[in-house]
Amino acid sequence: MDGYSKTLAYTATAGITLYFGVSKYLENSKVKLVMASDGDKTVRSLIEEHCPSLTDSAKAYLVPSPLLCTGTLQTIYCSGIALKRDGLSNIKYERELREMSDGGTVSIDWYPGRSSSDGSSDAESTQPIAIVIPGLGGSSYEYHIRSLAKHLAESSRSKIRVAAINHRGSGRTPLTSSKLYNAYDTSDLHEIVEYISESFPKSRIVCIGFSMGANILTRYMGEKGDQSKIAAATVISCPFDMLITGRALSTPGFLNDRLFQPSLMATLRRVLERNIDMIKTSEVGYDIDAVLKAKRVSDVDDLITAKAYGFSDCWEYYKAASSSSSVDAIRRPFLAINAADDPITLIEGVPVDKFKQNPNTALAIVRHGGHIGFFSGINPRIWFIQPVAEFFDAVLADNA
Repeated sequence: MDGYSKTLAYTATAGITLYFGVSKYLENSKVKLVMASDGDKTVRSLIEEHCPSLTDSAKAYLVPSPLLCTGTLQTIYCSGIALKRDGLSNIKYERELREMSDGGTVSIDWYPGRSSSDGSSDAESTQPIAIVIPGLGGSSYEYHIRSLAKHLAESSRSKIRVAAINHRGSGRTPLTSSKLYNAYDTSDLHEIVEYISESFPKSRIVCIGFSMGANILTRYMGEKGDQSKIAAATVISCPFDMLITGRALSTPGFLNDRLFQPSLMATLRRVLERNIDMIKTSEVGYDIDAVLKAKRVSDVDDLITAKAYGFSDCWEYYKAASSSSSVDAIRRPFLAINAADDPITLIEGVPVDKFKQNPNTALAIVRHGGHIGFFSGINPRIWFIQPVAEFFDAVLADNA
């Protein structure tokens, strides 16, 4: 074989290898959908007909950004750009403070504003509303929430108004009672949904939760069942099994000891230190010195959350707070999105079989995405925003 023939053969071999390599990579990047197969008007039919980013073979995949090819990198990047502002996220909220029945305060950040964009009164407005629930230590100011709010309000077919809530003491919300938020207690969400549904009786409500906020939302949807005033819900990186998530975060190691725990504890410590006088008023009787010296989230949960709700320790609290069992009772369209490489919400904690059995639910699993990351493209963009918008638009258009 002469030199030209050898070169041609090597080039052909390299081309074929690259082709099959890229094909295999794209195949592994496809969205894996888990849904029940029975019934006529099910979430399956809704997604198959109206959510191409989850079902269309040409669109239903997440190829991670080249420099964010692992779940850990995706997670770190998501945290690192939390306060980033660009054309996709640069919005200004209108804030409303809402007092809860126990005297605590939850803030609602509205975008584009609390009033309907068409100028109609609260009682007559039909513009749909999306309630957004941040995770532990998160707030409405995070990049992924601002980006989602802008897209839903400006680019979705339904032009959905956004009500991003900030938990007690978070997102510059004053702590006006000694009660702190947690993954177990859904009472604040119950009150917020009631308030918004009563204020805007003709507006349909959808809801999305992230991480711990996703767990709260899943529990809420199970508790309310077919009485839920939320027309559809989506959860991102939901820790369905809090025991597994708790162990993943508590296991000693470089990532937990140097990255995840310090980041979460820095946010929690600011909330605790800023509101320590109010926390001291609790009748529970917290060991304040120990709380302020806590180095891990599980320590705070041991010293505050477990004690406040009568659990023996954080592990009993995590078991009780888990939302896995709630999936069975969900009776409204419900979409969960999780990444197989999430280093915090491990995939083994996701109740895959429950999604196969409940026709009101669907689970989308992508191979790469980390914890609330899901960045794709050379210039990283948040992948889940499009399927969330498609899902909400489909529900809102159905029997609107």
